[in-house]
Amino acid sequence: MSRPDTTTPVAPLPLTTLVCTDLIGVTRGRSFPSDELSHYVSAGCGWVPANSALTPQDSIAASNPWGAYGDLRLVPDLSSRVTLDNGPDPQAPALDYIHCDIRETDGRPWSACPRTLLHDELERYRAELGLQVFAAFEHELTLTATTVQPDRLAFSLQAQRRQAGFAGWLLGALRAGGVEPEMFLPEYGQHQYEITCRPSLGVAAADRAVNVREITREIARQMGLNASFAPKTAENAVCNGVHLHLSLQDLEGAPVLHDSDDANGLSSLGQHWAAGVLHYLPALCALSAPTPVSYERLQPHHWSASYACLGHRNREAALRVCPTVSLSGKPIAAQYNLEFRAMDATASPHLAMAALLIAGRLGIEQRMTLNAVTREVPDELDEAQRQARGIIALPTTLAQALDCLRQSGALLEALPGPLVNTYFALKAQELALTEALSPAERCEHYARIY
Repeated sequence: MSRPDTTTPVAPLPLTTLVCTDLIGVTRGRSFPSDELSHYVSAGCGWVPANSALTPQDSIAASNPWGAYGDLRLVPDLSSRVTLDNGPDPQAPALDYIHCDIRETDGRPWSACPRTLLHDELERYRAELGLQVFAAFEHELTLTATTVQPDRLAFSLQAQRRQAGFAGWLLGALRAGGVEPEMFLPEYGQHQYEITCRPSLGVAAADRAVNVREITREIARQMGLNASFAPKTAENAVCNGVHLHLSLQDLEGAPVLHDSDDANGLSSLGQHWAAGVLHYLPALCALSAPTPVSYERLQPHHWSASYACLGHRNREAALRVCPTVSLSGKPIAAQYNLEFRAMDATASPHLAMAALLIAGRLGIEQRMTLNAVTREVPDELDEAQRQARGIIALPTTLAQALDCLRQSGALLEALPGPLVNTYFALKAQELALTEALSPAERCEHYARIY
């Protein structure tokens, strides 16, 4: 007599991932069956403190504060969930993840969580300054096929059409993920493109920066393409940057950065804020341009930043007054924003944005005077002219930037000690691991990672 068939067909389970984006801008997490999400809403899932000390080379910094001790929880922020059910590869599993805050096992915020740091700084803006922050991150990336493609002209329709299929899938996926994309455009470099999205309030802006990177990588993977956000992907390549656009509003939604009577359009509050950013900018570079290859980009005539100055529509300035237009009839004050350009995608969006806001807040609290303003390219001024305007050079290496952060006084004091100690430890190890690489090897190394 034959035995009855008791086998059950196996089907893949949809997975949801709880993620955090760490101090080096890498998004990590743990996955579970999506239908069990309710079990993780309140208490999240387990996490390890030493994970925060991972270098880009995937080694845990030996001198980190945590060692093998401690336990944490990744607690999901359900409003940040990203779900993509389909893509160009119909066989690819759905992408489903939720941004998390890292907490102690009793629910207290963990002091080395960059997303919590940003939450806390935004709350200080609201409670102490009566301000809310709107921001958007622009990303440049290098997108290549697995086979060599012929060169194409910068900014051309030809370049756009070469990746038109990718662009359509990407913008559709970004829109489905709640990112509100604006444009996908060919850039100056070979195989270089830029993605822009609409501004959002508070922590969501940094979450969106992560979403742009991860969704772009997902669509590229499904289409057999290589996407790299690294600051420089080859020794002779054009550099990829991240530009953070930021505006301040009062709690009723009225813009507060603009004053039409000022030569640069900045209100007195805006001038203090910008002065704080410029004052601490050499130290901020340690967090916003945080890898050795970042300093291949922060050089004169790279359309990035090599001096701490405010420029009016000047793409060589570290802080730029962005253009406003009268064609739309939209009020100028509502369009007015400042663009921070000394940043790239090797940075943690949450950490870099929080540090920038801390510097600006210190400028407001200390009523710093804005001096370092130029409408010229700062490298084309002589040293005496730069000194007269208070324009200082930015660090030329990561080691110099880390020293600036160590000596930054109030900025360093405003950062949680455990976070800073972990950061210094992992960056010291990263420098040791990469010091023997040639410039070409360094570019290729980080292009693979980011």
